[in-house]
Amino acid sequence: MTDGTQAAIGLRLEHTFEAPREEVFDAWTNPEVLRRWWAAGPDWDTPAAEVDLREGGRYRLSMHNPETDDVHTVGGEYREIRRPERLVYTWAWEGPSSEPNETVVTVEFHDREGTTEVVLMHEGFSSEESRGAHEHGWHAVLDNLRARVLGGA
Repeated sequence: MTDGTQAAIGLRLEHTFEAPREEVFDAWTNPEVLRRWWAAGPDWDTPAAEVDLREGGRYRLSMHNPETDDVHTVGGEYREIRRPERLVYTWAWEGPSSEPNETVVTVEFHDREGTTEVVLMHEGFSSEESRGAHEHGWHAVLDNLRARVLGGA
């Protein structure tokens, strides 16, 4: 997966949700809905979700781990917004992080006859270790989206 360059270290995930893509897209961009699901654990919560949904606009999302009381906050800038098909945004953790650089997230929303296939690409990791940690987190966040907002197990 890597040719030795930082930009080559990335991940790709695909998840299908039993919901129309407009609803799934809105779950990624509406602060009220983001507060319901944006967390990397089933018992975590989302104390902050700020969205300025326009190209060049910024977002800031926080997730709280009740076991450790740690709050993890990520933010960035929207580079591309094509409702309900595609989002591209930068990603940078606030405070100390294992990822020292800004990365880029691309989320595509594909209509599959009433269901939505989400293809998530997160690129620019500084190491395979960071890539793996983010992959684990993305799976947990997507599981929360399904369980807390879009229904299903």
